Amino acid sequence: MNENLPPCPECSGVYTYEMGALYVCPECGHEWPAGGEAAAEAEAEAGGPKVIKDAVGNVLADGDTVTVVKTLKVKGSPTGIKAGTKVRNIRLVDGVDGHDIDCKVDGFGPMQLKSSVVKKA
Repeated sequence: MNENLPPCPECSGVYTYEMGALYVCPECGHEWPAGGEAAAEAEAEAGGPKVIKDAVGNVLADGDTVTVVKTLKVKGSPTGIKAGTKVRNIRLVDGVDGHDIDCKVDGFGPMQLKSSVVKKA
């Protein structure tokens, strides 16, 4: 078996193989492209670039627009950031305490957010 092939995204089977430009799982018959998100996840598991996902599981990238999914308390502000607030042009960083998004929130200014409290818009 080739150790570099990703497991099947449907059944997590480890016996995947390449067939042209596709990966194929012989256990469930699922086929998926040999590039894209599955390859990025496999590269991250192998020690490559870190893949940052939102609260729903979508892969985030620099410049994306995200929506806050729950109301967040902000130190020094009586209201905080309400659920549903859109944040544009995010930057992914290796922050402190799991804060992996650097952004500017309208009405609050620059701050860092956790990817677990946002979803891709």
